[in-house]
Amino acid sequence: MKKYMILASILFLFSCGEKELNLLPLDRVTTDSFYKTRGDFDGALFASYSSIQDFWGISAETLGENGEFWKISVVITDDAAADTELADGVSQDIDLLQIRSSDVPYGAVYSQIYEGIYRANLVLTNLDSENELTEADKTILEAEAKFLRAWFHFQALKLFGTPPLALEINTDLNNLALPNASQDELYASILDDFATAAAGLPEDWGSADRGRATAWAAKSYIGKVNVWKEDWPAAITALADVVENGPYMLMPNYADNFNYDTENNMESIFEIQFGGPFSDDNIWVFDDTHSENFKASQGSTRSYHWGAANGAPGGKRGWFIPSQDLVDAYEPGDVRAEETYYEDGDMYYVWSNQMTQELPYNPEWSSNGLSGKKYLGEYNAVGANRSPNEAADFNNERWFRFAELKLLYAEALIEGGGDQAIAKQQIDDIRVRAGLPILTPDRDLTEAMRQEKRIELALEPHRWFDITRWGIGPDIFGSAWSENYNVFPFPLTEIDRSDGLLKQNPGY
Repeated sequence: MKKYMILASILFLFSCGEKELNLLPLDRVTTDSFYKTRGDFDGALFASYSSIQDFWGISAETLGENGEFWKISVVITDDAAADTELADGVSQDIDLLQIRSSDVPYGAVYSQIYEGIYRANLVLTNLDSENELTEADKTILEAEAKFLRAWFHFQALKLFGTPPLALEINTDLNNLALPNASQDELYASILDDFATAAAGLPEDWGSADRGRATAWAAKSYIGKVNVWKEDWPAAITALADVVENGPYMLMPNYADNFNYDTENNMESIFEIQFGGPFSDDNIWVFDDTHSENFKASQGSTRSYHWGAANGAPGGKRGWFIPSQDLVDAYEPGDVRAEETYYEDGDMYYVWSNQMTQELPYNPEWSSNGLSGKKYLGEYNAVGANRSPNEAADFNNERWFRFAELKLLYAEALIEGGGDQAIAKQQIDDIRVRAGLPILTPDRDLTEAMRQEKRIELALEPHRWFDITRWGIGPDIFGSAWSENYNVFPFPLTEIDRSDGLLKQNPGY
């Protein structure tokens, strides 16, 4: 899929005849002239996927993004911190639970989510226009567009609680704002869209389209959404189907989930595809957040924000670092520790000056003597995973892994009164891969599941949403916690644009 996502940047603006190339001027492309062929619709869908790439982007224009989604999904948690000497002020404030509706992260992710929804809705709106699609094409395209629309709405629900539900293209320029939706409305729409996706998508796209959503990914999300909804019977049914009948497996080697050369593997349910070598991979100009021409296949800014700094080779920022609290949470012998963070005594790897550099890690490279290693490390410090300017990574973001699904299945069984032996087996499977013994019979399964989920998914964008839905904020953050933190504020700019139609979350 990577090589196809580049074409989303121009939405297949050209067509090639047998003897001549006919170019359509950029200022003459309209929905009436564009949405005709299967390639047109594929390109439009890839544009919706590309909105997800923006979550971690950098831009000097519009909102001035700097890896914003990491700040509100990882840095804010007990697993990570903003480096007190290197990180920007917003990162440091968020690390201290200072949450303001005027801060960039909330406006950035809100814009990117609804951009993605809008692009998916464009596809759905034009399916029944005059075009060359077969009925089979329409079934698949509707399913994929609804998968994306559901995915974006689910992220909005997790972040903001009662965000707008955008199910059509509003063409009235005087009436563009949407009100808050209720959680019941959101869950119903999200699950309905995922059900359409599960029924209409292929189980596998083949290597040329690797990374596109599949029927099994949609079924997996039906299970996950029902966990959030606390509909335990529905969650158990959906997740059991994926575990027992789906195509996924735990990779024998934990590190293979984060290595550049093992992307889109059998543990990956939904994976964000990044760049290289088919684009210019300019991490400074992400998608529609900059005035330069639209590009859909940049690299990720992960190494730039998470790589060691403060004198470390490679010239990284080092803004975001693992917390000592996370390090202390690992059990002795857990192999996941050495794949997640660098500490004193480790060998550090970085691609710098067009070569892999290997040298002892210096704890002075961060304010707490720790640096991120997940998605980095030896196997990712290679030229194939770096842009020519060495700032961008091409390593995909594994958003939803089978390991997470197994732990969600365990949670549903525990909370829903299902077979506790099966729940324990899901947790044990994760532990055995990590080099740890299986749980003892007297171990509390809820505590074990939550501990395993934290460690298995450390520094991935899940911990904050577990903290809020489990209601454990006061246990982790003590007096710094406020109940309004269970949802983020709607961006002040969106409140203003809606002329009060969109209501702010309480406490902000």
